[in-house]
Amino acid sequence: MNETGMIVWSSVLAFAITFIFMPFLIAYFRAKKEGQMIRTAGPKWHNSKSGTPTMGGILFILAGIISSLVIGLISHQLTVQVIVAMAVFLGYGLIGSFDDSIKIFKHQNEGFKAWQKALLQTLGAIIIFVVLLNVPAFPMYIASIFGIWHLGWWYLLFIIIWMVGWSNAVNLTDGLDGLVSGISIIGYLAFGIVAVNSKNFDVAIFNFSIVGALIAFLWFNKKPAKIFMGDTGSLALGAGLAMDSILLHMEFGLLAIGIIPIIETLSVILQVGSWKLFHRRIFKMSPIHHHFEMSGWSEWKIDIVFWIITLLGSALAVYMYI
Repeated sequence: MNETGMIVWSSVLAFAITFIFMPFLIAYFRAKKEGQMIRTAGPKWHNSKSGTPTMGGILFILAGIISSLVIGLISHQLTVQVIVAMAVFLGYGLIGSFDDSIKIFKHQNEGFKAWQKALLQTLGAIIIFVVLLNVPAFPMYIASIFGIWHLGWWYLLFIIIWMVGWSNAVNLTDGLDGLVSGISIIGYLAFGIVAVNSKNFDVAIFNFSIVGALIAFLWFNKKPAKIFMGDTGSLALGAGLAMDSILLHMEFGLLAIGIIPIIETLSVILQVGSWKLFHRRIFKMSPIHHHFEMSGWSEWKIDIVFWIITLLGSALAVYMYI
């Protein structure tokens, strides 16, 4: 199987699995009445979404992994690197699924306490570091426009900050129908293109598998969403992007690809800081996508504008690294 065939089939297989089985998953969750509890502090018109099935990330995570495994085996591209990427994708997805399960069980919007989630994410990052130490010839450095930064044991601190930060940033961004799905399709596509260009076909298969799965998921997740990805999906997607940047040494590229999650996270930090220090709000509501909602923007308009910004950032990153 040639390189083009690997990429096409990885996307097609993941798309097919997600598209075929998602209606069954939605029907199952509806029958079990396992729906999303909407945050009481959010926009009032989001209350109509309460009860919408969540944890849809389970299926696109499995679809991406199954496709990566099958195509990787067939094309002899199932390397240690891609196994690590799949393990990260699944592992952070499991953290999110436990969080979602608590919310569903307690019929509230709060799952893990912040410290509990951070602890699990940190443990995941430490495991990643230990595994990478044992990957033959894997270079422990950060590539930047200023050159190569060899961090030594400080690389562990970097991985913890990187994995926890990005998984949470994408999680914060997941507040509108289709928003994170579209951003992630663009982001994983960008990493896939760079992986192909740098002959990292194992990583390319992983990325294009996720792209295929997410395109199918977006069909059900676009407004009005029939299912949400939940923390299951958003934590996995954020961690997967962070892992991509590490495997391809595109850490600074992720700052461009992930510009929207960065802005979303900064909006929360600024809002909380301003309120605690000055008892004043900077935004009508945070994360910032809610600010635009409160300003009269439709969900579709916010989605499209944020997708375009992500596309521009991703194009810049691909240009820089190719």
